[in-house]
Amino acid sequence: MAGKITALRVQKRNKNRVNVYVDGQFAFGLAAIEAAKLHRGQYLTDEDIIRLREQDTRETAYEQALDFLSYRPRSEAEIRQYLHKKQVPPAIQEEVIARLKRVGLLDDYAFARYWVENREQFKPRGRYALRSELRQKGLSEEAIAAALENLDEEESAYRAAQQRVRRWSHLEYQPFRQKLGAYLRRRGFAFETVEAVVTRVWNELHRESEHTT
Repeated sequence: MAGKITALRVQKRNKNRVNVYVDGQFAFGLAAIEAAKLHRGQYLTDEDIIRLREQDTRETAYEQALDFLSYRPRSEAEIRQYLHKKQVPPAIQEEVIARLKRVGLLDDYAFARYWVENREQFKPRGRYALRSELRQKGLSEEAIAAALENLDEEESAYRAAQQRVRRWSHLEYQPFRQKLGAYLRRRGFAFETVEAVVTRVWNELHRESEHTT
């Protein structure tokens, strides 16, 4: 495989990559930023080619990880699983993860806080449900505990109840209690929390009706 570079051609489908030709034959693809360091007529040893390919694997894996992170923050386990699916060698997976941590793009404690805050804002969940979700993301018990430390579960349940209470406001107490209670339990809220919030919401509804009559 050793030989002289005879051509460096930008790929038609990906302008950020360059095909490297050695002695007139396609040898390998390379990120444009790495290919810029090469020139026609340069002699590459077998060791040079192995090194360039390994470096390209690292850069490609890192770019894939960045793309995966562009949609939302990720846990370390999610990144590892993603790179594994992309058939990235384990040693390079570790290098990519270490690099992401160094630049502050991968932090399981920050991810756990993000997940809980996002749920709190859009889809409130109880501690049980949140802990289960975070475990599925591969987070440590320490990171999970830190993220849930200041969670006010009753207020979370109350906000969750507000998303459904109007559709059941016409019901009598027992069917209202059953429907709202089941809804909150499905979201992982504890029995005591559910009972307290159902009572609170029911009383608020009836205070409102008393003021309007």
